Amino acid sequence: MASDAVYSQPRDPMLKKRDEFEDILEERRRSSDLRYALRCYTPVLYRGLAPCGAAELKGLVLQSQQLRYVVQQVCKETGVAAEEVQAEAASILEEMAHRLQLGTVRFFAFMLSKIFKSLFRKICVNEDGIQRLQQSIHDHPVVLLPSHRSYMDFLLMSYILYTYDLALPVIAAGMDFMGMKLVGEMLRMSGAFFIRRSFGGDKLYWAVFSQYVQTMLKIGFAPVEFFLEGTRSRTSKSLTPKLGLLNIVMDPFLKGEVFDVSLVPVSISYERILEESLYARELLGVPKPKESTSGLFKARKVLTEDYGSIHVYFGQPVSVRSLAEGRVNRGQFNLTPRHVPRRPGEDVHSFVNESAYRLVRAQEENMVLKPWVLVASLLLQNQNQAGPGVDQGLPLDQLTQQTVWLRDLARQYGAFLHWPDQASPAEVVSSSLALHGGLVTLSEGRVQLAARPAGGPSEPGSPHGAVDPEEQLLSKAVVLLSCASYRNQVLHVFVRPALLAAAVLAASSNKKNDVFSSFNFLRNMFSNEFILQPGAALQDFEEACYLLVNTGVLLINQQEVLVADGGRRTMAFLTSMLDPFLQGYQVVCRFLCEDSSEALTEKQFVPSVRKFLLQQLLSGRLRQVEVLSSDLQKNALAALLRLGAVGKTSSGAAAGTMTVNRVMVNSLEDTLGGKLPALKSLAARL
Repeated sequence: MASDAVYSQPRDPMLKKRDEFEDILEERRRSSDLRYALRCYTPVLYRGLAPCGAAELKGLVLQSQQLRYVVQQVCKETGVAAEEVQAEAASILEEMAHRLQLGTVRFFAFMLSKIFKSLFRKICVNEDGIQRLQQSIHDHPVVLLPSHRSYMDFLLMSYILYTYDLALPVIAAGMDFMGMKLVGEMLRMSGAFFIRRSFGGDKLYWAVFSQYVQTMLKIGFAPVEFFLEGTRSRTSKSLTPKLGLLNIVMDPFLKGEVFDVSLVPVSISYERILEESLYARELLGVPKPKESTSGLFKARKVLTEDYGSIHVYFGQPVSVRSLAEGRVNRGQFNLTPRHVPRRPGEDVHSFVNESAYRLVRAQEENMVLKPWVLVASLLLQNQNQAGPGVDQGLPLDQLTQQTVWLRDLARQYGAFLHWPDQASPAEVVSSSLALHGGLVTLSEGRVQLAARPAGGPSEPGSPHGAVDPEEQLLSKAVVLLSCASYRNQVLHVFVRPALLAAAVLAASSNKKNDVFSSFNFLRNMFSNEFILQPGAALQDFEEACYLLVNTGVLLINQQEVLVADGGRRTMAFLTSMLDPFLQGYQVVCRFLCEDSSEALTEKQFVPSVRKFLLQQLLSGRLRQVEVLSSDLQKNALAALLRLGAVGKTSSGAAAGTMTVNRVMVNSLEDTLGGKLPALKSLAARL
């Protein structure tokens, strides 16, 4: 481990100086939406080539050497005639393929203008990013990688590209949308192509899918768009990236079929998320509503509400050629014909995985944070210290002072913060509270979290008016998890300093090596929870050291790490950020040792642990209502599986059943529990 007393801040070359924004709704409010939808649309094309039609694209896929080779392999393995396998491939492609039509795009442009003007105050886009994207589309095949926090994301992306006269993307969408009558077909005609959530070992499906995507890239048909996280984040935290599609879009470069591929991370930041309470209920076990056209019409009441502003930041295009330089030996792809599928080697897998984490980190760094995420963070910490049912709130003037303090700290840690400097801090905080009035109440000058979400059902009671404690707790949990989703938007700014702050307090001594060991333990434990690149513990430690030393929180010399006298307030805030996760993982360990006497499968785990946690909360043994989040519970289980504290049987009648190493799980519970008192005592003193 490095022992220098002075730390230089590591910077990812993907992260450049941030651009200014333009509100694209301003023009829409002044001029005709119909004229906008019907205007001349002449996007820049890849190398000036005229794109082929959707039917011609399908023909190229079905006639490709790669697909013909896989068809022959499937014939040999199954004994089915080649004509039948080829027909099945054509059927798969027909189910999957988009049918991009400009008329449908123009209809969406008109309708979305109306909808967006009703929902949002502004849609702000960085024009420099648009210019960089325009150049990339002309020079290389382009892959757009937006963050994914809302159903709105892919509609918003196409709307922005149409507004700026850029080539519309073809978008990987889940099969759920295809089941929506009319809407599914309209999405297909606006550029969506539909893929199954999982292919299993279906060689033919994988071959059709990968060849379809790669053909569009190689001929420059259109930018390809997909979500690196795979699905919407219900918590507003970035999810661990999925590598399947990233492997596919990098493959043409690695095989030498294209000179380069440009990957463009896009960060979409919502001031208020449309699915806010829906996500919270999903995390509490309420099934996700099935996508349907009727459900879409029923949801139109959202058009009457105010969802604030959206910021969309198109990041620096990332060259796959530059990423791969010195990392991947492309000569290995010359050992077999290009059309023969081959499993990527360990070096390629490692390269794609590292690239995926860097791209998600670039998305995080360019997320535009609104004042509400700071306010929500402070209100949650106040609530968690008080415990459920005890929240007396914070005086508005005190909350405003704390928010200004946190704003300055976040900026020092590199947050991309949108704070209206022309307004006073009191006006900024009051405006944020008004926009999120469904989650907070302001009474007699004190701000506290609402007892239940605005517009939600009343808490059921007995005929005598008694309130069911469990229903009351779950109603409160919807509000807390909704607020947590906003707090989570700022976690990437604080997570490394928070891990170090917790490590300093929990380490066996002030020696740098002991602090690093404690940091490494926490980082490893939470690597399913936050975007922490595998193998980068030392870089993360040095980044955290730089930030905490630079802001006067820690004093570090060659041997020791000490808390500075002026750093205790920041230490208390940072450690409180981690408290829900520490307590959540600890109580999952307790459940596995105390309450899981029967053999459980992964599917049974979440309902069982939720029941256990409800009992713990209602009895007062547990205070952190956030632990009811199924996302936190699944991440805790994933960590225990990864660490070998929990295993799964792989054969016999009990296949898939979890086996618990109680000695190891108990040890982890004790270790996590040992860190909590130190963190809580610091928070209590401050």
